[in-house]
Amino acid sequence: MQQDKFFSGLKIVEFASVLAGPSVGMFFAELGAEVIKIENKTTGGDVTRGWKLPSEDPDSPVSAYFASVNWGKKHLLLDLNDPGDLSIALNYALESDVVISNFKPSSARRWGIDADNLHAQNQRLIYAQLNSYADPEDESPAFDVVLQAEAGFLYMTGEPDRPPVKMPVALIDILAAHQLKEAILIALLHRERSGKGSTVTTSLLQSALASLANQASNYLMTGHIPQRMGTQHPNIAPYGDIYTSANGQPVLLAVGTERQFRQLCTVLGLEKLWENPDFQSNATRVQHRDQLNDVLSQAIAKMTLNDLMTLFKSVGVPAARIRDMRSVMENPEAQAMILEETTAEGIATKRMGTVAFSIS
Repeated sequence: MQQDKFFSGLKIVEFASVLAGPSVGMFFAELGAEVIKIENKTTGGDVTRGWKLPSEDPDSPVSAYFASVNWGKKHLLLDLNDPGDLSIALNYALESDVVISNFKPSSARRWGIDADNLHAQNQRLIYAQLNSYADPEDESPAFDVVLQAEAGFLYMTGEPDRPPVKMPVALIDILAAHQLKEAILIALLHRERSGKGSTVTTSLLQSALASLANQASNYLMTGHIPQRMGTQHPNIAPYGDIYTSANGQPVLLAVGTERQFRQLCTVLGLEKLWENPDFQSNATRVQHRDQLNDVLSQAIAKMTLNDLMTLFKSVGVPAARIRDMRSVMENPEAQAMILEETTAEGIATKRMGTVAFSIS
């Protein structure tokens, strides 16, 4: 089966706006599902239709932000407070395999588009609910940057002795979308085996907390409170450290093994460096990061970026140029992931695909 037809015949109704829920809907659309996105007619649709750069047409019904996660869907603008429109929405929901919702629970119950009511009429339905917090009755609004702050990401991100910096994409939304996708896939497997639908729920905060990984364990096991370190890593050196080449261009290193560090020293002509007790292990390099960076900076400053990248690649030293978006999109791998679509209004749109795997 072609990958883009994998979910052919699966019908999904999306009562979701902004980024997380729509990202889930687009994922299934890319894999062949029929996705019907129901938007609020009284507000002009998904709020992100109006989240535009200054360079975008203010009168266009589509923004680049909206386009990023709304490929391959059928769009219906309905007023759920109108009995006729509500009836249309309910019919779509009851005939679907999956409902994706980020409605407030009180609103969903008022309209009858809640899991209990829909399951009573369609026991095979998978109802996927996205909340801000674990308590579904906590209806506090929670945009991504709020969750970055609540879950500790904001505190850790930025340069030392500088204010916190948010991540430049709504990462918590994206993480929550992945959690909800996984839950839906498990529910589809369960339905295949049992014939029964499910209610699957995640929250932005839970998804953020689940993604704290080593930073959480650093605290839970040692009491260490992660601090702002720029791109540097609290457990590895040199990792995330940035240096300036001879032609003034930055280069980033991510040396994670002892072999890689020895190879780094060799190509930079610093063979004696890894014999120094201060730098013989990752643990000692972390302790003496500033001294290590002084030595590496001097050596790297003697070589151009192209020469450095060629040498590092030849011996397997993880390193990177720091690319802007234009440079990123010139990469053939990025080019292969671009999805184009012309909207019903005749507007040409582009975005990155959300499916980054292959099935064969």
